[in-house]
Amino acid sequence: MIRGTLIAESLRPSTDLRVVGFSIVRLRRQDVSDSAADDQPKVWALLDFEAADEAADEIGHALAEAVAPDGGWYADFTVGDDRVVVFAHRVFRYRHGDRAGRAEANKYGRTVGVPERQLDWGE
Repeated sequence: MIRGTLIAESLRPSTDLRVVGFSIVRLRRQDVSDSAADDQPKVWALLDFEAADEAADEIGHALAEAVAPDGGWYADFTVGDDRVVVFAHRVFRYRHGDRAGRAEANKYGRTVGVPERQLDWGE
């Protein structure tokens, strides 16, 4: 089972999440004023989602088109023993514990403006 979290504010306007085949299981709001970048909102709407493992590639590609290209945003989820980190137009997938894979995703995240303190997706 795929499990992940999307930040609603990270999505491009008019994103339609129904097309990617996952279910939103919880919606919550979180004060992130201590970790948000200067150009990001201080409260985020978080969408926890689930999907079947077989949908991982489709969801990754759909999210790569849905995540806004500016603002240092990304989405991430787990599928089996893998972590998938999605930036606008770019998907990274690596095994849990793969330090090189994680480092590559972190490095890319820095190049697109993700603040260091937000490169904290789970292992």
